[in-house]
Amino acid sequence: MAITRWDPFREVVALQNRVNSLFRDMNETDSPLTTAAFVPAVDVYEDEKKVMLKLEVPGIDQKDLDVSVENNTLTVKGERKFESEEKEENFHRIERRYGSFFRAFTLPSTVDTEHVQASYNAGVLKLELAKKPEAQPKQIKINVAA
Repeated sequence: MAITRWDPFREVVALQNRVNSLFRDMNETDSPLTTAAFVPAVDVYEDEKKVMLKLEVPGIDQKDLDVSVENNTLTVKGERKFESEEKEENFHRIERRYGSFFRAFTLPSTVDTEHVQASYNAGVLKLELAKKPEAQPKQIKINVAA
């Protein structure tokens, strides 16, 4: 059994290193006192004929959204801009998230990437991705022998 010297500050130094790494990982424009990056919430569900995604993106203009499909990856990019009509120092609190976001979703092979529909209503971006005909369920009739 090896004898090791007890260092009472070992845990304190380890904690300090972890905190320093957290601050190092942040961008220079981010501040620990401001909010985190904007990431819209998404619901993903499917039925027999399509896969649906609904992203919450309130306060974002339709022209500031970009949806694309490439190599079975669906990407949604956008930006919620801060209204600079008011001076920032006049605010008492800023809780809404601002800035650009990027979400990527790997699509299953059953999705037909040529038939994607997007609609935007009341701050919700709705994406409908049709399934390939061979992936849709088929009814098979059973013949009864007499």
